[in-house]
Parts: sequence; structure tokens; C-alpha cells
Amino acid sequence: MENIFDPTYRQDYLNGYSNGLNPYINYDEVKYNDAFHSGFVSGRLDYENRNGYIIDGIPKRIVTKKVLEDFLLAGLLGLPPDTDGYTNFQLNVLAKWYQSGTEKYDPNQSMYLFAILEKNGIQVEETYYI
Repeated sequence: MENIFDPTYRQDYLNGYSNGLNPYINYDEVKYNDAFHSGFVSGRLDYENRNGYIIDGIPKRIVTKKVLEDFLLAGLLGLPPDTDGYTNFQLNVLAKWYQSGTEKYDPNQSMYLFAILEKNGIQVEETYYI
């Protein structure tokens, strides 16, 4: 492994990582060095851990770190998650994050949040499912 503190290596690694997260880019289509290769493989593994193998097809909705954090937050606040358009593989991943949030669920947080939202004229649907 090269020195990750080297700015050139780090930049190539991050470029490879971001390309690996893009399911529409094939590894054969890009020019690479060792840093890019390591980043690409790492990015592709992260993508496939969240969305399933690319050879099984690219889903309509892509699960990112932000989506996972949104499901965790929804579980923490006891809010219903939006599960439309996700594949079964993705729903299994999302359910784990949502469940992790519900394990830390504090009803008082939801009451405070709903009170703040209501004060600002925002109503939240209170349907609970996943």
C-alpha cells in the first residue's frame, strides 16, 4: 500500500473511489494506477454492499450514506420511512439502519419535534411501517 498521506496518491484513490460508486462505469473503461485501482475496488464494494451486485441489475433508486442516515434518523424519531422504489436487497439494508434507529427511539424527542413542526404549520403523517 502506498503512502496515503501523499496528496497525489490520495487524489487518485478518491477519484477511483468515486468512480467505483458509479454503477454505470466499468473498470475496463478507465485508465488507472495502483491508487486509483484501490479506490475503485473500495468504492465498488461499498456500492454493492448497499445496493446489491451490479451484475444483478442497477436499481432505480441508489442507496447512499445520506439515505442510510435518513433511515436511521427516521427510526430515531419514530417516523415512517419512504420505501417506494427500492429493491428487496436494498430494503434489507435499509431495515437494519431503521431498526438501529428504533432501538434508540425516544418518544419524547418525537413529541418535541412534532410540537416544533406543528408550531411552524407543518403536519407529519403518523403512519408506522417498514
